[in-house]
Amino acid sequence: MAMRKLLCLCAVALWTGAQPAIAARQAVLSGAVPRTQPVACPGYTAGNVSQTSDGFTTELTLAGPPCAVYGMDIKRLKLDVRFDTKNRLHVHIKDADGQQFQIPDSVIPLDSGHGVRNASSNLRFDHFHDGLSGFGFRVSRGDQVIFNTVGHPLIFEDQYIEITSSLPADANIYGMGESPDFFRRNPANTIKTLWNRGSPDLFQQNVYGSHSIYMELRDSLFHGAYLHNSHGMDIVLANGTIQYRVLGGTADFYFFGGPSALDVIDQYTELVGRPSRIPYWALGFHNCRYGYKSVYEVNDVIANYSKANIPLEVAWTDIDYMDRTLDFTFDPVNFPLAEMQKQLAYLHKRGQKMVLITDPAILYNSSYEVYARGHEQDVFIKNPDGSEFIGQVWPGYTVFPDWFAPNTSSWWSGELKRYFDQLPIDGMWIDMNEAASFCTGSCGTGKPAGSIPPYPWTLDPQPPHRILDSKNTLLVPPYAIHNQEVELSDLTIETTARHANGVSEYHVHNLYGHMESKATHDFLVNYRPNQRPFILSRSTFAGSGALVSHWTGDNSATWKDLHISIASAFDFGIFGIPMVGADICGFFGNTTEELCARWIEVGAFYPFSRVHSALNYAPQEIYRWETVAEAGRRALSVRYALLPYFYTNYQRSVENGWPVARPLLFEFPHVPAVVDNDRQLLVGDSILVSPVLVEGATSVGAFFPAGLWYDWYDYSVIKGTNDNVILSAPLEHVNVHVRGGKIVPTQEPAMTTADSRKNDFSLIVAADEHGAAAGELYVDDGETFDTAARWVQFSYADKSLSIGQRSGKFKISQPLSKLVLLGVTGISNVVVNNSNSNANVKAVNGSTVITGLSVDLNAKSIIKFN
Repeated sequence: MAMRKLLCLCAVALWTGAQPAIAARQAVLSGAVPRTQPVACPGYTAGNVSQTSDGFTTELTLAGPPCAVYGMDIKRLKLDVRFDTKNRLHVHIKDADGQQFQIPDSVIPLDSGHGVRNASSNLRFDHFHDGLSGFGFRVSRGDQVIFNTVGHPLIFEDQYIEITSSLPADANIYGMGESPDFFRRNPANTIKTLWNRGSPDLFQQNVYGSHSIYMELRDSLFHGAYLHNSHGMDIVLANGTIQYRVLGGTADFYFFGGPSALDVIDQYTELVGRPSRIPYWALGFHNCRYGYKSVYEVNDVIANYSKANIPLEVAWTDIDYMDRTLDFTFDPVNFPLAEMQKQLAYLHKRGQKMVLITDPAILYNSSYEVYARGHEQDVFIKNPDGSEFIGQVWPGYTVFPDWFAPNTSSWWSGELKRYFDQLPIDGMWIDMNEAASFCTGSCGTGKPAGSIPPYPWTLDPQPPHRILDSKNTLLVPPYAIHNQEVELSDLTIETTARHANGVSEYHVHNLYGHMESKATHDFLVNYRPNQRPFILSRSTFAGSGALVSHWTGDNSATWKDLHISIASAFDFGIFGIPMVGADICGFFGNTTEELCARWIEVGAFYPFSRVHSALNYAPQEIYRWETVAEAGRRALSVRYALLPYFYTNYQRSVENGWPVARPLLFEFPHVPAVVDNDRQLLVGDSILVSPVLVEGATSVGAFFPAGLWYDWYDYSVIKGTNDNVILSAPLEHVNVHVRGGKIVPTQEPAMTTADSRKNDFSLIVAADEHGAAAGELYVDDGETFDTAARWVQFSYADKSLSIGQRSGKFKISQPLSKLVLLGVTGISNVVVNNSNSNANVKAVNGSTVITGLSVDLNAKSIIKFN
């Protein structure tokens, strides 16, 4: 719900009015465009090398007079190079005295790898000295140089680090965010700013999270790089280079050799943390709205989904349920606790779930017990003078938990326990955790306790922005990253605020949401031992996927936002947060019937599928128009049939980091036409969705790579030729195709995931040009951490299907009762483990449907088709 509410009305205009000041400041301090020539800085000279068993270290010394481009040059640096694994290289340039801030291991524990010798690595590190620019290095994979700083001076100052690497012409770059954008970044003109910001999803601007990981496709192979640094930064693509401009810390790089896209993501998530295990129910369809007036209205919404025969798994409620928007409270009139308890019991009886929202900001008022307990335990962020930092959020003047303070986790857990003991909801939605504030600075300091200020956007005239304090470089650093506010402290915690460990907010701002995620995750795994938590967080950082899922924030009901939502899902697949989705039908603005129909046809295939809308706009639950309801029924029927396949792919995320929603590029990197395709999406490697993203269209041009692609609905086949095919797409229809050569497990869809899991299994066997196919099924209890599990393997060739047991002891209760053999004809008899079956065989449109089977998926089997 975010600062979406803040900016949903007047604040967009406020931001627009601030643009000239922002632009002027950036032009003066930083250069309005990427530099075309290197800054005249001397760079560094490398000293003697000290070898280690898996790398080396050396000192770097400033090679000439300081250039002081945006701060004080640090004269002595240390370079550590370590070959963590065969495909991961760690290159860390830091100040020799260790004074620059580095992310503590306690915040993000990184995998160090077992270490390998240089000769055993697939990556190579070489360093050089250039007469003009000093020290530079190259990272190579075989004969291919994948990162090259030679010829670009290293600038390492207390508040500014600059590292530049050369890129090939028209490079294919992906990742770096969070920033709504097309999937392929423009290599000639891209600035990705990493400064967590609670704002609407404005195109190409920095928003809620910070992820520096990028991937490059070169000669059909992928590699990647990640900068482990929590400071604000710009990552600039221009002039044949990628340039990092960082507001402090160290240059702590990790390089990944790939060579496939999935390999890079595997190597990255091995480093920062594998995606968390989710409960099975999270894969169902979710509904929310900011603006429900009462618990009774939410009850009606739940009932209306059922009447419309649209599956609803989870009912969400935004801050409307709170008493005066206070955390851990319930509106005694419109959302009384007793009625919320009844709603939760009703949902659970029907196999459905409830999720509610929580913000980190706590009302500054000693009569509010949550604040009083936190104040007593000294858990809130401070001003430099030691007083509590007081911003403004929904309830009024607010303080903010300091996740570095020793008592904060126990205080947070205590408040959550009181809350859950009253209403044991099924998951948590943590919002506004960039952290968002409606004012600049400690605006509540000196104000009477209990006073409630007006929301700033309601004031007329608007108050002027405070005068920039350019002498305070924590408030106004010499280099101005392209954060789209006048100063870094706007609409968030002030950068001079102090944490309990003595660190200024300037250094750790981008970690706030991640640390709240960790504290919330820790509470849930202790409160419900052995139960997988579900947490949805707006703000994320590297490694957040190990703790939370994500939605892409406050989008708008526009066709462009619909399109960009696909690219954003791809981005978060790279970032290691595969459970991701956008607000279906758009958050801001009044959606239209056509847009909402087309959006549910996309959103039904997001890993996280939720409709959500903002206050003061028309309601958009998908049952409100019959065309949208029918589009939803059809698309969600496909999703729910594919739940075993979604869950199997999510387990691959847990084990290898692989994304569930993928671009065609990840499977077909050798096909030039897909390098910028973000208008279609693959679910896993087998299901291709080709939605309509243009208003008024009743057909869609879909790209089909070489091979066979079978229509989900009528089994007709398209022989892909690496070209577009025009597909019919009436309003209530989304085109879905099964990739030849793949076997996809399904179950008959029901109204909840729990009921769907009770149904028999089916297999879609999509034969390729050689009449072969393969696939897998992963099954566990969908709830606990210590569950038994089972991996089942399927392979088809020569009109014979083999079912093998890869691993595990989980008992699958439901049999395999149906087979759809796509592209296979001429079958009249089915033999299961050498015994004739009584199966029904039906030829359909060049394929064969077999029903009436009862095959045990816990054992090896061979099914032959005669």
